[in-house]
Amino acid sequence: MEELAEAAGITVRTLRFYRERKLIPPPRREGRIAWYDDHHLARLHTITALLERGHTLSAIAELTEAFESGRDVGELLGLTGEPTEETPVRLTPEELADYFEGEVTPENLQAALDLGYIGTDGDEIVHISRRLLEVSAALVREGVPLAEVMAAGHKVREHADALAELFTTTIRAHKPDADLDKLRPLAKAVVEAELSMAMDRHLNKP
Repeated sequence: MEELAEAAGITVRTLRFYRERKLIPPPRREGRIAWYDDHHLARLHTITALLERGHTLSAIAELTEAFESGRDVGELLGLTGEPTEETPVRLTPEELADYFEGEVTPENLQAALDLGYIGTDGDEIVHISRRLLEVSAALVREGVPLAEVMAAGHKVREHADALAELFTTTIRAHKPDADLDKLRPLAKAVVEAELSMAMDRHLNKP
């Protein structure tokens, strides 16, 4: 414990306090010896970084609980399949906090987990899509609360699933052996054009 506290730059008393608050997992025990590893050290560095960013210990404890109860990245990819066009992004918890300053709450974290936007891989967070991450962060910077971004994302997911089903069903009905992946750009072009025209209609409303 003394070695871990020294490596993390904190006191043993602080480390014991973190353990009591269950902010770090218990050590691996062999008889009377307690072993701490790089996972514990990474967690302590994360706690320090989040404290420096203004998060309280209570908020960090809630975030930790949300992370540990969320699906890991293996389960996430098992549910969604490897993204064929989207690029996953690996983030530390403090990097995620920097993307959405002041908006990383247990509720928003759970919404992102439920949507399948993020999963965990050890002490890292994996966001399923760099584009979605960047767009979400941009909307938050423009003043849209992250909770509203998540709610909109849920609705967009429903409509996107319906559009994908419409496209694949239509093509297969007329050409069962079609390579749908090669026809993907056509579907995206139609959706992009219709969305662009729909935006024009809404922006031009009095």
